[in-house]
Amino acid sequence: MGAAGEPNDGPGAGRTWAAAVIGLILLAAWLLGHGHAPSPPASPRPGGNLAAAAGTDQPPHLYAAHVPLPDAVPLRLDIPSVGIHAPLVPRGLKDGAVDPPPYATPDVAGWWSDGPRPGTAGAAIVVGHVDTETSPAVFFGLSAITRGALIDIPRSDGTTAEFAVEAVELQQKSHFDPTRVYGSTPRPDLRLITCGGTFDKSTQTYSANVVIYATLTGSHHT
Repeated sequence: MGAAGEPNDGPGAGRTWAAAVIGLILLAAWLLGHGHAPSPPASPRPGGNLAAAAGTDQPPHLYAAHVPLPDAVPLRLDIPSVGIHAPLVPRGLKDGAVDPPPYATPDVAGWWSDGPRPGTAGAAIVVGHVDTETSPAVFFGLSAITRGALIDIPRSDGTTAEFAVEAVELQQKSHFDPTRVYGSTPRPDLRLITCGGTFDKSTQTYSANVVIYATLTGSHHT
C-alpha cells in the first residue's frame, strides 16, 4: 500500500501490498471464529491526531452506537477534511488476505465484500494503497485524519451512511493486534486501513499500518 503520507523512496516502493497487510492474513479466520463483544460506554471528546495503538482488545468509542442501516452496497468513500473522494469496489480474499484494487486503478479503494457492509452491524473493512511507484494513491492522506472527522459512504439504496472518526492508530506490524482491528462488534463500525511507518528499501516493506476507527452517526438520502 505504500508508506502512509510519504512519497516513494525509489522504484518498487509501491509494490509492497502483500507485506503491508501482514495482519490481514488473520482476517478470515478471526471474523469467522469470534462472536460479538460488548461495547464500552462512550465518554471522551473528539480531538487529537495519529497515536500508537493502545494494545487493548477494543478500540475506543466516542459516540453512542447508532441503529444499523439496512443492507446496501457501498458505492463511494468521501472524507472532505483530507480531500479523499474515491469509488469503492468489492474485494474478496486472496491467499488469506483482502485482495486490494490493482495498482492500475490507484484512486480506487476496496471494501471486503464477504464482511459487513458499511452502515450495517459489524466492522466493515475498507483498504487502499497509499502510493505507487510513481505517484500518491487513494489513501495518501489517510494518516492526516483527526478524531471527529466525518466520512460519508453513498450506498446503492440511495442513502449515505455518515461516520465519525473515533481513533487514528499506527499499528506496528511486529505487534499487529487483529483482535483490536478486526474483532466482531454489534455496532455499525468502519475500519480504513493503509500502510505507514518507515519504508525499508532492503525488504521493500513498511513497518506499520495506519488504522482508522469510525462509527455510524447517522444517514441521509443522497
